[in-house]
Amino acid sequence: MAHAHESSKKRIWIVLIMLTLITTVEVALGIVKPPYLHLTSILGTSPLNWIFIILTLVKAYYITWAFMHMEGEKKMAKTFCCLDSSFLNLLFSNAIVN
Repeated sequence: MAHAHESSKKRIWIVLIMLTLITTVEVALGIVKPPYLHLTSILGTSPLNWIFIILTLVKAYYITWAFMHMEGEKKMAKTFCCLDSSFLNLLFSNAIVN
Protein backbone atom coordinates (compact mmCIF):
# COMPACT_ATOMS: atom_id res chain seq x y z
CA MET A 1 0.00 0.00 0.00
CA ALA A 2 2.88 2.39 0.71
CA HIS A 3 4.12 1.95 -2.84
CA ALA A 4 0.81 3.19 -4.28
CA HIS A 5 0.91 6.16 -1.93
CA GLU A 6 4.45 7.07 -3.01
CA SER A 7 3.57 6.86 -6.69
CA SER A 8 0.55 9.11 -6.07
CA LYS A 9 2.75 11.67 -4.37
CA LYS A 10 5.26 11.49 -7.22
CA ARG A 11 2.49 11.87 -9.78
CA ILE A 12 1.07 14.92 -8.02
CA TRP A 13 4.50 16.55 -7.91
CA ILE A 14 5.07 15.87 -11.61
CA VAL A 15 1.68 17.39 -12.48
CA LEU A 16 2.43 20.41 -10.28
CA ILE A 17 5.82 20.96 -11.91
CA MET A 18 4.47 20.59 -15.46
CA LEU A 19 1.58 22.99 -14.88
CA THR A 20 3.87 25.45 -13.09
CA LEU A 21 6.33 25.45 -15.99
CA ILE A 22 3.63 26.01 -18.60
CA THR A 23 2.02 28.77 -16.51
CA THR A 24 5.42 30.43 -15.96
CA VAL A 25 6.01 30.51 -19.71
CA GLU A 26 2.54 32.00 -20.27
CA VAL A 27 3.03 34.69 -17.62
CA ALA A 28 6.53 35.55 -18.86
CA LEU A 29 5.29 35.91 -22.44
CA GLY A 30 2.35 37.99 -21.23
CA ILE A 31 4.66 40.37 -19.35
CA VAL A 32 7.40 40.64 -21.99
CA LYS A 33 5.19 40.57 -25.13
CA PRO A 34 7.99 40.28 -27.69
CA PRO A 35 7.19 42.62 -30.62
CA TYR A 36 7.90 39.93 -33.23
CA LEU A 37 5.20 37.77 -31.61
CA HIS A 38 2.81 40.51 -30.57
CA LEU A 39 2.74 42.92 -33.54
CA THR A 40 2.51 40.46 -36.44
CA SER A 41 -0.54 38.55 -37.60
CA ILE A 42 -1.03 34.91 -38.57
CA LEU A 43 -4.50 33.61 -39.45
CA GLY A 44 -6.17 36.70 -38.04
CA THR A 45 -4.38 36.91 -34.70
CA SER A 46 -0.87 37.37 -33.37
CA PRO A 47 1.54 34.47 -32.91
CA LEU A 48 1.56 35.33 -29.21
CA ASN A 49 -2.16 34.60 -29.01
CA TRP A 50 -1.63 31.31 -30.85
CA ILE A 51 1.05 30.37 -28.30
CA PHE A 52 -1.37 31.17 -25.46
CA ILE A 53 -4.12 29.09 -27.11
CA ILE A 54 -1.82 26.11 -27.64
CA LEU A 55 -0.43 26.27 -24.09
CA THR A 56 -3.96 26.53 -22.68
CA LEU A 57 -5.01 23.44 -24.65
CA VAL A 58 -1.93 21.57 -23.42
CA LYS A 59 -2.74 22.46 -19.81
CA ALA A 60 -6.40 21.46 -20.21
CA TYR A 61 -5.37 18.15 -21.78
CA TYR A 62 -2.83 17.46 -19.03
CA ILE A 63 -5.26 18.35 -16.23
CA THR A 64 -7.89 16.05 -17.73
CA TRP A 65 -5.33 13.29 -18.20
CA ALA A 66 -3.98 13.53 -14.66
CA PHE A 67 -6.99 14.36 -12.50
CA MET A 68 -9.66 12.37 -14.32
CA HIS A 69 -7.37 9.30 -14.22
CA MET A 70 -7.40 8.78 -17.99
CA GLU A 71 -4.23 6.68 -18.17
CA GLY A 72 -6.16 3.51 -17.35
CA GLU A 73 -8.81 4.00 -20.02
CA LYS A 74 -8.83 2.70 -23.57
CA LYS A 75 -7.04 4.87 -26.10
CA MET A 76 -10.18 6.13 -27.87
CA ALA A 77 -11.90 7.06 -24.59
CA LYS A 78 -8.79 8.92 -23.42
CA THR A 79 -8.54 10.83 -26.65
CA PHE A 80 -12.19 11.89 -26.76
CA CYS A 81 -12.40 12.88 -23.08
CA CYS A 82 -9.18 14.86 -23.10
CA LEU A 83 -9.81 16.59 -26.42
CA ASP A 84 -13.41 17.41 -25.51
CA SER A 85 -12.40 19.08 -22.27
CA SER A 86 -9.56 20.93 -24.00
CA PHE A 87 -11.79 22.33 -26.73
CA LEU A 88 -14.59 23.17 -24.30
CA ASN A 89 -12.04 25.10 -22.27
CA LEU A 90 -10.97 26.97 -25.40
CA LEU A 91 -14.58 27.61 -26.42
CA PHE A 92 -15.62 29.02 -23.06
CA SER A 93 -12.46 31.09 -22.62
CA ASN A 94 -12.98 32.55 -26.10
CA ALA A 95 -16.64 33.29 -25.37
CA ILE A 96 -15.70 35.16 -22.20
CA VAL A 97 -13.04 37.24 -23.97
CA ASN A 98 -15.34 38.20 -26.84
